[in-house]
Parts: sequence; structure tokens; C-alpha cells
Amino acid sequence: MYIDELYKLYLENPSVETDTRKIKQGDIFFALKGPNFNGNHYAQAAIDAGASWSIVDESTGVANNKIIHVDDCLQTLQQLAKKHREQFNIPFIAITGSNGKTTTKELIHAVLSSTFKTYTTTGNLNNHIGVPLTILKIKKDAAFAVIEMGANHMKEIAGYCTYAMPTHGLITNCGKAHLEGFGSEENIKKAKGELFDYLREYNGNAFVFWDYDYLRGMSNGISNIITYGTTDEVQYAGQVKNHSELLEVTLLKGANIKEIRTQMVGCYNLPNVLAAVAVGKTFNIPDENIKSSLENYLPSNSRSQLIEKDSNKIILDAYNANPSSMKVAIENFAMMHGEKKVLMLGGMMELGKDSIAEHDKLVSQINQNKWQQVVLVGNDFKNLPENFIHFNNVSEAKTWLSKQGFKNTQILIKGSRSMQMEKVLE
Repeated sequence: MYIDELYKLYLENPSVETDTRKIKQGDIFFALKGPNFNGNHYAQAAIDAGASWSIVDESTGVANNKIIHVDDCLQTLQQLAKKHREQFNIPFIAITGSNGKTTTKELIHAVLSSTFKTYTTTGNLNNHIGVPLTILKIKKDAAFAVIEMGANHMKEIAGYCTYAMPTHGLITNCGKAHLEGFGSEENIKKAKGELFDYLREYNGNAFVFWDYDYLRGMSNGISNIITYGTTDEVQYAGQVKNHSELLEVTLLKGANIKEIRTQMVGCYNLPNVLAAVAVGKTFNIPDENIKSSLENYLPSNSRSQLIEKDSNKIILDAYNANPSSMKVAIENFAMMHGEKKVLMLGGMMELGKDSIAEHDKLVSQINQNKWQQVVLVGNDFKNLPENFIHFNNVSEAKTWLSKQGFKNTQILIKGSRSMQMEKVLE
């Protein structure tokens, strides 16, 4: 079936699903395949559950005129997303980076949606399936679309751009994440830079955090660059007001806003806040809307959260971790006011051959400050100082924490997603 014909069916039933357990009446089901599943086996089940059509790329052994055969379900899904994207003449803002892209996406969405109908990526559906699904959820009333793009190998961002077709782009940073897939920090910059490559080729617009020299260089040749950072040479400038638990930002330039009191932990969120200010001002969002949106944004899902429990203040930033984000999280925690501080850190995944070395560097950094307790969880932590506590898994760490009876203590909990460090609080 040609995409034009499929798109007509989509316009009649503009809802796409890839999981038969979530099928709603009228959905179009795409039978995607993965290492542990094959959606083709559930084509009829999707119809039985209420799907209007099932799109398959293998023989199902079922005779049903609601089952449509294509060469490749995933490619068809992406082509359908591109066809839908082509119907819009609105700003499509793509966001990628090693750290902070989901928070930046949420902040930008909060600012834009305060004034205009804005669609964005749900959660972290930022991969080869999530990006097209996000695009296909955009309706005719859209004024803006904000698309998050994750990547763990080369040419992935470039692929997303072919069907998301961003008009604007933002790279939060390029740190040590997914080294196993990228191979080197230089390759990480090239991979994230594929977004800027697309903007350069198609006369797009880039929001650039000017404090990072490498982002300046990566943005060379882009026709329209909007700058933000901490110095006077940028269009939108700000700085951290103090090192309290919750980030407070003083704006220095670009908006008639004196300060923004966020509900997020961490001075490392300063660039994310300034990015949202830059985007908001670029698209004429009123200053008061920008301020209120950023101050009312409440982090969730174990990202930059401050939890007060039993007189303790717990920083829960356990959604993900890599050497770059661990470094700034520990630095921020060390600068915060307080005498009784406990680190509970889980291992960092997808570092490949560099994993042990990166965990050793993390231990060396931890040793530069005094802590009441240091608890490390995971098998890649080796050769630890005697005063550090090590557990193989989160369950052991949870049991340890429950027995400590901490009072008036600050606790930082962070680790890679697969470590599920948030479970120490359950």
C-alpha cells in the first residue's frame, strides 16, 4: 500500500498504536518487531480489540481485509509520520544531548503551552519508534511541536530529522553517555551534531548554549543562531543565584524577569532554564508566562526531585546517569549548604570497555570531599576506600538505609535507569 493511501486511512482514524494491550476503538495497529516480540502474531488480536486496521509485514495466516501488508512496518510508520509532518507549517523544535534533554523539553513545552497549543514527546519516547509516534499524535490545532531525540549510535539523529524535519534545534550538551555505542566522546559530538547538520543544510535555526566552546563550533554555518548562557555576549543570560536545595536563577539579559525560583534541584539545570527562556522570548511568550511556567514546573519521574522525609532532604535524580551527569550532580551536592550528607550512587551503564575506568574516576571525585556516608551499588565499582560501603544490588542498599535512622540529613540518590536506585526509598 502506498503512503498516500495509508495516510487517507490515518486521517479517518488518526490514532496509532503498537501495543495490542493499549488498543482503543479505531486505532491503527502497527505490527512492529523486536528481539523478544513480533507484532505480526497479534494482528487479528488488535482487530478483535477494536483496531480499525492492522499493518503487518509478515504473513499472518489470517484472512481479514482489515489486515494490510507492507514491506517493512517500522519504515512505513516513519514514512507515515513524515507525510503527516509535511502537512504542518509550524515550528518543529528538536532537542537532543547527552544530559538534560528531557528536562529541557519539559521546560520548553511548559513555556510554549502557556500561550499556544503545543505538542511534545510523552515521557522519554525519543527513539526510532517514539519519534514517529509523537509526530502522529500532533493535531491540526498545533502551533508548536517539541520533539525529543535520543541516540546511542551514529546516524540515528540524522534519521529522525528526515521525517521530523525540524525548523529549530537545540543540543543541551555532549557528555560521556552511551560510550559503548558511540565509541568515543568525539563520536558523541558528531552524532548529536547531526541535528545541527540538518539545520545547516535546510536553513534552520539553532539555540546554542554559548558557554560551551564545542557547541559554538558545532553551530558554525547555521544561518540563524539564538544564543543563551552566563556571559554578556549572549542574547539571553542568567546565573545561579545561590546554592540552596532548589535552583534559583537570576536573569541578566534578554527578558524583563529578575529571577526565577524553580522547583528543581541542581545548578546543572541552569542551561535548561535559560534554554526555555530563549525559546519563549524567540516566540514572543509574555515574560510573566515564562516566569510562572518555569516556577510552577514540578519535576517527576526521579529527575531533579527534592523529597522531604523524616526530617531528611533527599535529592532523587535516579532516572539516569553517566560520567558527565554524575560529576555535576556530585559537585552540586558538595556546594549545597549542610553538614550531614550521604551519597547513594548506582552504577553507570553502557560505558563498554571504559566502564571500570570511569567508575574509578567517579570514586576519585567522591574522595575529594567529606561525606557522612558513601554507598555505591553495582559490580563496576572496584578498589574502594575502606570507609565506602558497597552493595551488589539495590535491595541490599534499601535494607541498609532502612536501618540507619538518619535525621536532618541530606541524601543524594543517583544511578543509571537499570539500577533503579529510587527503590531504596520504597
